[in-house]
Amino acid sequence: MFYWLYVQLASTDYVPVLNLLKYQTFRTGLAIFTAQFVVVAMGSRFIRWMQAKQGKGQPIRAEGIERHIIEKAGTPTMGGVMILAGLFAGTLLWADLTNVYVWAVLIVTGGYGLLGFMDDYAKVTRQTTAGVSGKARLAVEAGIAMAAIALIITLAPKPPENAELLTSVTFPIFKQYFIDLSWGYLLFGAFIIVGAANAVNFTDGLDGLATVPVMIAAAAYGLIAYIVGNYVFANYLQLHFVPGVGELAVFCGALIGAGLGFLWYNAPPAKIFMGDTGSLALGGAVGAIAVATRHEIVLGIIGGLFVAETLSVMIQVAWFKRTGRRIFLMAPVHHHFEKLGWSESTVVIRFWIVAVMLALVGLATLKLR
Repeated sequence: MFYWLYVQLASTDYVPVLNLLKYQTFRTGLAIFTAQFVVVAMGSRFIRWMQAKQGKGQPIRAEGIERHIIEKAGTPTMGGVMILAGLFAGTLLWADLTNVYVWAVLIVTGGYGLLGFMDDYAKVTRQTTAGVSGKARLAVEAGIAMAAIALIITLAPKPPENAELLTSVTFPIFKQYFIDLSWGYLLFGAFIIVGAANAVNFTDGLDGLATVPVMIAAAAYGLIAYIVGNYVFANYLQLHFVPGVGELAVFCGALIGAGLGFLWYNAPPAKIFMGDTGSLALGGAVGAIAVATRHEIVLGIIGGLFVAETLSVMIQVAWFKRTGRRIFLMAPVHHHFEKLGWSESTVVIRFWIVAVMLALVGLATLKLR
C-alpha cells in the first residue's frame, strides 16, 4: 500500500525521503518490523481469548511422548492466526500490490491457512487428533497451488531471454539447463508446494521446532528472490532472471518478522501452538516462493530438515506395514531423539543448527556451476 502511495506521490510531487520506498531492501526491513509488532501486540490478549474458547486446548496424542501429555495439555492452538495477521499486515503495507508474484504467494498462504484453521477447529471441537480428511485436504491443497501457479504463468512478466522459463524446471548447479514442462508444470509445482506444506506440518511437533527453520528458509529465499529478480545480480551469478520476483523479498521479510513475533510466545515452554493453521500456511508459502523464484530443487537442500522429517514418517509407516517392526523409536524423527533421552530444548536447538547449515549449503549453489 505504501509503495502504491509512493508511486502516486512521485508522479505529482517530489519528496526526497519517500524515495526510500522504492528500494526493496528498505521495505523488507519495514515489513519485518511491522509483522513482528502486529504479532507481539496480538499475543497475550489472543492467547487468553483462545484459552477461554478452546478449554482443553490442542489434543495430545495418547501414544506420543509421555511427558507431553502432562506438560503440554491445555495449551491452546491456532496460533497460526497470529502469524498470518502479522505476515499479511507486513506484506500488504509494504509490498508492491500490483505484483502478481505477491498475490500468488498470498493466495497459497491464505488458502492453506484457512484449510489448516478448519483442521484445527475440527480437532479442538471434537477433542481428537483427527481433523479434516487427509485425501480431501491434499486435493484442496493441490487445487489452491495449481490456481496460484496458473496465475503466475498467465500474468507474470515473461523473462526476456527465456520466455518458457515460467513453465520450466531449473537446476541449482547446471544453471544453463532447464526442462520445459509446458502446462504440465502445474502438477510439478503443486507437488512442491503441497509437499512443503505437509513437511512443515510434520516438523511442527515441539515448541519452536518449525518456527525457526521456516524463518531460516524464508531468509534464504528472500535473498534468492532479490538476486534472481535483479538482472545484474542474476547475470553475474549466471542464474535465470525472473523479472518481478524480487518483490517476494518483502514477503519473506514479513514472514521472518511474523515468525520472530510468534517465537516470543512459542519458545519453550510454549504458551500457544501454531497448529495446522500456521504450519500448512508457512510451508505452503515457502513452497510457493521456491516455485516463483524457479529454485524448486534447492528447496530440497534449504528445507532439508523438513524433508528428513517427512521421510522419517514415510519410512516408518512403509517398514511397519511390511515387517511389523519400527525403524525409529517414534516418527517424525524429532520424537525418535526424545525417546533416546534428548531433552526437548536439545532437540529443538540442534535441529535449528542443522537448518542453518542446510540453508548455507543451499545458498552456496547460487555460486557453484
